[in-house]
Amino acid sequence: MSHNSLLGNILPRIPGISRGKNAGWKDKYQPYAEAGWDVVANISILPSPQVTLSLADAAAIKEVTASRIRFPKPVWRYGVLSFWGDNIVASEAEEWKRYRKVAAPAFSDKNNKLIWDETLRIMFDLFDDVWGSEESISVENALSLTFAIALYVLSAAAFGQRISWKDEDTVPENHQLSFKVALSEVSTNCLTKIIVPSWAMGFNAHTRKVRLAFDELESYMLDMISSRRNTEKKAERHDLFSSLLNASVKDPTFTDRDLMGNIFIFLLAGHETTAHSLCFTFALLALYPEQQELLFQHIKSVLPDGRMPTYEDIPLLTYSMAVLNETMRLFPPATSIPKYSAEDTSITITNAAGEKRVVPIPQRTEIELNIVGMHYNPHHWKDPEEFRPGRFLEPDWPRDAFIPFSAGPRACIGRKFSETEGIAVLTSLILKYKIEILEEPQFVNESFRERKARVLATKQVLTLAPARLPLTFKRR
Repeated sequence: MSHNSLLGNILPRIPGISRGKNAGWKDKYQPYAEAGWDVVANISILPSPQVTLSLADAAAIKEVTASRIRFPKPVWRYGVLSFWGDNIVASEAEEWKRYRKVAAPAFSDKNNKLIWDETLRIMFDLFDDVWGSEESISVENALSLTFAIALYVLSAAAFGQRISWKDEDTVPENHQLSFKVALSEVSTNCLTKIIVPSWAMGFNAHTRKVRLAFDELESYMLDMISSRRNTEKKAERHDLFSSLLNASVKDPTFTDRDLMGNIFIFLLAGHETTAHSLCFTFALLALYPEQQELLFQHIKSVLPDGRMPTYEDIPLLTYSMAVLNETMRLFPPATSIPKYSAEDTSITITNAAGEKRVVPIPQRTEIELNIVGMHYNPHHWKDPEEFRPGRFLEPDWPRDAFIPFSAGPRACIGRKFSETEGIAVLTSLILKYKIEILEEPQFVNESFRERKARVLATKQVLTLAPARLPLTFKRR
């Protein structure tokens, strides 16, 4: 048993009172190892006594994610994400089904091909127009790079608006910000909008700037809805916005607010998570040059004539996918997923010796699917602390114990979007550049262990993020 409280994310670790800030990420599998079972009960005392069952058992988690009726999502926790309209993340039951039905066709093969083509365009613009003929490019924090890449891809593939590295920030009539600036501000400062109540959004320069960006992006989206609805000749578009708009024609209950609410969720879910995952991927490849070399050689074996990868090459780029998967196993964007029991029920759990036990779960018990705990569970993963992408190339790797995109009917609808973008970024970059940790004089005498701890240090924003990642990209 471990105790938790409302103050648990503020207080340091105090046995019996608080597990400490980001305890789930810091503890990983340890509480389960100590308990001898892949389930622990966290007890909070304030504001009222509450037991949360925390699971790190693949079979039990699969049972919970597969049973949407028995174990629904506590949607009231996600209400803060509905300021532009209801959406697929903050809904359950029939409303969720309706959003899923409209949204699913938007995530099509044609959209995936658009993602691929736009990602490569953005990467080669970076190589040719920004880095140019430089042999070595150093960045103080690679997050600035991956944030920009993810933002430009989303702008093209989600909104159908191409923006690039050297875009002039031209502000159209009736607007105060360019689309690029509005989109960037909204993506970067979502947390401000979520935390600060609307009446307090004008109290300082930062909140005023965020409020303006949200107003401006809303205005741009309404302009896009209007122009795409009223165009005589409908151009064939495969961005998410256009596809959602087309799908919503068949459902008169799907309003403009629904469209904006859902596209915002795709922006929120697709930008930060992708940027952070790519950043962790670069960090791991820089720390483990032998893995980077294996990836480079594999890419060259798929593209022996030095040509650029195409969308049709994705199934062959297995090592790129393995590297991305191993990164998300070690650094899952969401560290846990909340559920609750809609009825008196039970689940079966197993311990290291293979013994089974049925755990009764009273109605309205909170349940935490501990993604980190499961991704570091040695019953599922051999040497779970090690960065070993090759494990994802083994035919019998434990698929049920890998849920960076959640699982079951509520699994992330944008998984293929994220994977397509990730493979395109990684393959094009490694083909042209070698990634190394930027050498800084103050760290010249550190051991590998110290360097790894420094480079892979995390912070928790909306999702798990690298604290600071200084890198050098050297032309091959």
